[in-house]
Amino acid sequence: MHSSTNAFTHCRPGRRQATRLCALLLLFAAILPLRAQERMVFTPQWTPQAQFAGYYVALEKGFYKEAGIDVEIVHPTSTYSAMTRIRKGESQATTLQLCQAMEIVSEGIPLVNILQTSMNNAMVIVSRRGKNPLEQKGARVGIWSVGFGQLAICMSMKDHLDYEWIRFASNLNLFVAGAIDATLAMSYNEYYQLLQTGLPLSEENVYRFCDHGYNVQEDGVYMTREYYEKHRDQARRFAEASRRGWEWAAEHPEETLEMVMGYVKKHHVATNRVLQKLMLDEVLRLQLDRESGKREFRLRPDMVKLASDLMVGSKMLRRQITYEELTEE
Repeated sequence: MHSSTNAFTHCRPGRRQATRLCALLLLFAAILPLRAQERMVFTPQWTPQAQFAGYYVALEKGFYKEAGIDVEIVHPTSTYSAMTRIRKGESQATTLQLCQAMEIVSEGIPLVNILQTSMNNAMVIVSRRGKNPLEQKGARVGIWSVGFGQLAICMSMKDHLDYEWIRFASNLNLFVAGAIDATLAMSYNEYYQLLQTGLPLSEENVYRFCDHGYNVQEDGVYMTREYYEKHRDQARRFAEASRRGWEWAAEHPEETLEMVMGYVKKHHVATNRVLQKLMLDEVLRLQLDRESGKREFRLRPDMVKLASDLMVGSKMLRRQITYEELTEE
């Protein structure tokens, strides 16, 4: 196979056939890098928002392309989840909270964490009428119907709060209307939505899991172990490019926000720029490890152990899930 330089040296000016051959060889040499790109579909666990900003950056800034991967970001829908795509082989990587990933592994689907972005837990319980969530035993509490509430269920059982869980889809209308006593929320998402409604909230009626012995990491990038074992190098390159995307986002938040809003508008997501900016700032803050103050991008063994102990104790896991099961070794 000739390189583009070799192809050019074989051109002989004045000979039509040779000139055409030269052009074809130059074109072939130019498209070789594109054809060498490995295709990969990445599906975050929810619709477009600043929670996934680093991946948008990695795609738009060409970091994935530089890593030799032709990445397509395909978001899930309310009826077709990211894990459904993973199980069917339609996507090769997704984002999951640590507790979600452990639950899936416990069900018999081995997963590998190739990149950890969250270093802190973002979940909160918000109560109405200024009440302390811990003083509302038996309260009706909103929880996402699509998951994400494993840690809250563990906490309710461990602290003998006996909450009655009320499922909701993706908005906080039940809480705003007064139909439930409290609701789960993410500090980067629903919490800010509640503030935007004008409801009077204070720290007295907001319970932050990370401050009460439940600081379990959340978002990380996962592949099935079967796919990972066959594509280790691709997984490494995808993780490195994604990390570059998040690091760039932290250094260029305004430009990153523009990219986020582009994805939001393209997919007709009901949100606003103020909320997405707040989300981006909070997500980036949650990436800083409390002890080191740095973006470490690693799964912490102590947090895996904490999550496993809590979930086994609440009978949410059939067995202990270890750090080694979730990592690349």
